[in-house]
Amino acid sequence: MRGPDPYPPEPSDDDLELLLLIRHFERALLDLFAAGKLNGTTHTCLGQEYVPVALAPLIAEDFVFSNHRGHGHYLARFRDPAGLLAEIMGREGAVCQGVGGSQHLYRDGFLSTGVQGQSLPVAVGVALHFKRTGQRRVAVAYIGDGTWGEGAVYEALNMAQLWQVPLLVVVENNGIAQSTPTHAQMAGTIADRARAFGIAHHAVGTHDIDTIRAELAPRVHDVREHRTPLVVEFDTVRLGPHSKGDDTRTERELDRARARDWYDTYAARLGPRFTAADTGQRARVAALVADVEARPPSVWQRPAADGGGHPTTAPAEGAATP
Repeated sequence: MRGPDPYPPEPSDDDLELLLLIRHFERALLDLFAAGKLNGTTHTCLGQEYVPVALAPLIAEDFVFSNHRGHGHYLARFRDPAGLLAEIMGREGAVCQGVGGSQHLYRDGFLSTGVQGQSLPVAVGVALHFKRTGQRRVAVAYIGDGTWGEGAVYEALNMAQLWQVPLLVVVENNGIAQSTPTHAQMAGTIADRARAFGIAHHAVGTHDIDTIRAELAPRVHDVREHRTPLVVEFDTVRLGPHSKGDDTRTERELDRARARDWYDTYAARLGPRFTAADTGQRARVAALVADVEARPPSVWQRPAADGGGHPTTAPAEGAATP
């Protein structure tokens, strides 16, 4: 299953720039952690950036439930690296006033948390609401291969099929659950587990964004119009550590993952066009880091003596409010 993938020779400028923005944003986070400038934790999506980029126009008006590895999901949806970095660094302009950090974001039809599997039951409830109110919207839940060890996944799939709700489950199968290879922790296949509930399953084995959209557009349409759940499984790779520096894979295993990275393939095929876009996004992220680092702490991150803890200013532009 994990053989070489076909790549498009000419992704659009917009898609290429978004891919590179996410890549360099994630790299910047790892650099900031290594320099001791960030607290808490973070889980990068290096290698998986094309998944949310490909899906973005298909689910633009839907409710997205992200997860602990969700920066790419957020950036593909909102293209707001400044708000996200400010959130992670606890600085002014943060999406959630700096209290959510890397994993817990809420904004206009987007919710992420770090609890594995918890989003699926909630997504089923939201999908049921869309069905009952006649909305042509889908509840989209991103999960990983490791999440299939959670019982809540199966309870949610059971109800989604019984109730026939517009639920799209996007599985980013990167072959490793934290530090355990998938083959060592999961019997059978994700496809068979979906089919056990009578839920359709579609496998995506390419990085070609146009091909992915062509494959998924009619299927997402069916979820939306006929209100039937669907599991889409992406055969992808995780290039970075599980969280910051905790990668237990051997160099040989990492080399196999790197060989499937869209980045080097695009660099070789697109030549100067790729170099120009890559240079531009590197500079954009470097300027962004400098800007956010220079900002004062968000109101929730300030000591009480300095007026912290009780924000009197409005949330960042576009941020969700109760």
